[in-house]
Amino acid sequence: MLRSRSISFNAFSAVRGVAIALFLCLVAFSSPIQTKDPLTSPAWQHFYNNEYDEAIHDFEREVKSSPLDPAAYNHLAQAILYRELFRNGALESQLVTGNNPFLRRPKMTIPADVKTRFRQTIDRALALTEKRLENDRNDEEALYAASVSYGLRANYYFLVEKAWSGALRDASASRKYSNRLIQLDPNFTDAYLIQGLHDYVAGSLPFYMRMVGHLAGFHGDRERGLEELRDVADHGVLNKYDAEILLAVIYRRERRPEDAIPLLKEASAHFPRNYLLRLEQVQMYSDAGDKASALQVLNEVDRLRAAQAVGFKDLPAEKIKYLRGNLLFWYGDVRPALAEMKDVTANADGLDLNTAVLAWLRLGQLYDMQGNHTDAVRAYKETMKTAPESSAANEAKGYISSPYKCKRKSNAA
Repeated sequence: MLRSRSISFNAFSAVRGVAIALFLCLVAFSSPIQTKDPLTSPAWQHFYNNEYDEAIHDFEREVKSSPLDPAAYNHLAQAILYRELFRNGALESQLVTGNNPFLRRPKMTIPADVKTRFRQTIDRALALTEKRLENDRNDEEALYAASVSYGLRANYYFLVEKAWSGALRDASASRKYSNRLIQLDPNFTDAYLIQGLHDYVAGSLPFYMRMVGHLAGFHGDRERGLEELRDVADHGVLNKYDAEILLAVIYRRERRPEDAIPLLKEASAHFPRNYLLRLEQVQMYSDAGDKASALQVLNEVDRLRAAQAVGFKDLPAEKIKYLRGNLLFWYGDVRPALAEMKDVTANADGLDLNTAVLAWLRLGQLYDMQGNHTDAVRAYKETMKTAPESSAANEAKGYISSPYKCKRKSNAA
């Protein structure tokens, strides 16, 4: 119950923050309109396998051959943006779960020319959709393209610039165009991806936030959102694979690893060069209490990396060591976990921020589990130095005065 103007404002800010964070992080996998199954397109095969340079090259050719098609510019803009997100470690489900330093750190480091190119490409897509909608307000392809353009730019504002108001504005615009498309064609299953995400996010807010959220324009139903996403995963064409991955992310957030694992295995079969999908399986098997299967998948990833397999050869060995050490940490295998984390932190500068900060935190906790608080404090200070504003840094700060005590395994995030 709201008791003052101050509380009302704070509650609204919380609604906005949570809604933007969940909505935009989850749509990091949503794809622009296509004319056929992505599996038949070399460009989209490259994209889903994290081969962004190749995808950008193919989408540039598409723009040249179809200079008046807004979808072509959306395709190119998405590949440009997600190449940077991938480089910054922002395409993992840790983005919406656990100790996530990414959401609380400053703006992403992206070259100025890349930012300019992304914005110009999106602006061109929106200009083309606006022109088409002026001629025909019921142009379904233009409505879909507009929804995608605003969704991509919302991702950019939130994840790159940390511009909350711009992100919220564009996310709302994306939803508006998606709603219009569904009104025109309720049987267009793929259009329910954004609808389902919005319903899930708004419906997942705490009760008091939902009440304020209604006033702020956030309406949703968590179960309906999940049902809409499952429908896209089962019956969609354009966004089928996106829906599968999104559901896996949501199931991880909701501590439902058994539901996430089949989706991740299917996605890995479709996109075998995308190592992130296999690393997510490691996390889910661990959360499900299946240590053996988690290690089996991780060992296979390590084998592919060592064999210089396409898609795996550039995966840092320290990333695998971190995941193995983190897994052993949660299962109480202190000595081998400590050895892994020592190796990881010795080369932490070459890792993405998420992995580096959590590796330092785990190292400190492992030292504490051995009764070595002196070395633990050094590791905790490195945690705070690596990402000062992160939840991991705040946690590490508390352990300096009160040593970490081993807790029962609950999540391998």
